[in-house]
Amino acid sequence: MSTNNEVGTVPVQIILDETAGALILVYSDKREFEFTCEFLRVFSPSAEVVGHGPGQRVNPVGKESVRIERIEPVGNYAIRIVFSDGHDTGIYSWKYFQWLAKNKENIWTKYIKETSNNQPGRKGYTT
Repeated sequence: MSTNNEVGTVPVQIILDETAGALILVYSDKREFEFTCEFLRVFSPSAEVVGHGPGQRVNPVGKESVRIERIEPVGNYAIRIVFSDGHDTGIYSWKYFQWLAKNKENIWTKYIKETSNNQPGRKGYTT
């Protein structure tokens, strides 16, 4: 378990559901956050996606079939996810997962709106 004092942000279990194509984080208070592989790839905290400053975010498209190949711990504060498309530079902190969970619906809706012209048929897709 983590030695940080951000109580409630460190999952007690990480489940990779390959059938559903999702990563599930389970917390000691029984909360569970589920993220599709596509969602995590699209919202990677890497410089490739986020950029190096404000306004530089890139919306990766065509990631519907991406899968998680490997999950690696990064100290006590994060994991690194290796995706089937070769992307492996995002460090997903426990705090970032909390933010993703809190903002999931809004950021996914915004992503679909911004990329729907590039992805026919993606309207209404949910995470």
